[in-house]
Amino acid sequence: MIVFDKVCKSYGQKVAVNEVSIIVNSGELFGLIGPDGAGKSSLFRMLTTLILPDSGSMTFQGHDVVEDYQYVRSNVGYMPGSFSLYQDLTVEENLNFFATLFGTTVKENYDLIRDIYVQIEPYKNRRAGALSGGMKQKLALCCALIHKPEVLVLDEPTTGVDAVSRKEFWEMLNRLKKGGLTILVSTAYMDEATLCDRVALIQDGTIMAIDTPLELIQSFNHVLYAIKTDNNYAALKALQQSDEFLQVQPFGDSIHVSTDAPISEQMINDYLKENGVVMNDMHQAIPTIEDCFMDLMLTTND
Repeated sequence: MIVFDKVCKSYGQKVAVNEVSIIVNSGELFGLIGPDGAGKSSLFRMLTTLILPDSGSMTFQGHDVVEDYQYVRSNVGYMPGSFSLYQDLTVEENLNFFATLFGTTVKENYDLIRDIYVQIEPYKNRRAGALSGGMKQKLALCCALIHKPEVLVLDEPTTGVDAVSRKEFWEMLNRLKKGGLTILVSTAYMDEATLCDRVALIQDGTIMAIDTPLELIQSFNHVLYAIKTDNNYAALKALQQSDEFLQVQPFGDSIHVSTDAPISEQMINDYLKENGVVMNDMHQAIPTIEDCFMDLMLTTND
């Protein structure tokens, strides 16, 4: 179990983490969801003993993270947001190096990384710097797992990789979770939240909500519409100027509009027509984590 208790961290006048309290259960795949600059990396860097908190406390399997940092470092696997392995070393050399750092061998813990390593083994003699983004990701995950950690901490591991690699990566995480590993993962991709057991939504260093993805979606208590037009940019600007709507946000090839009560399609059509926009489609939409996040931001700001 990992416990964050009123953890704070500032950089000068900038508050990066503001009294964050989270409990992560053993064997859980827990997601920290928020945009760039929300405080995700600072929180993970404190947990992995890279920086100190200004106040508050963190415990890792019952051990104080600050006081017993050696235990934490020996039992956590950390994969930072940017590729941090030795780019001049080969795949095989990187893996052997990190195994040696933790006093183990690749052979001793090979079972833990087998399913991942077989995908990059054909490139074991290639320098890490010459790998594709997806292959670098798999190598970094192998290096984070090679010492058989109790907890795996992944800071935005799917940023900058293609959709296929993202899907493969989350499938790997689920296999690791089924093996009993506790996993903390941060991401700015709202759609990845649904792949976690529980998530914390964070903005400006403050936790806005903690729950399962399903419970968060079910807590959305507004009426949501998806609107498509012949000019979504002009429609977005026009709808955002109206006081009739709670939230108006772009969403893929449509615009999501939330209201407190149902509104008629004719009313929206007439309003857009007055602003020189032709509406092609309007229907009630099913809320997503992104809709919940934007709604919580509005509530927090109010």
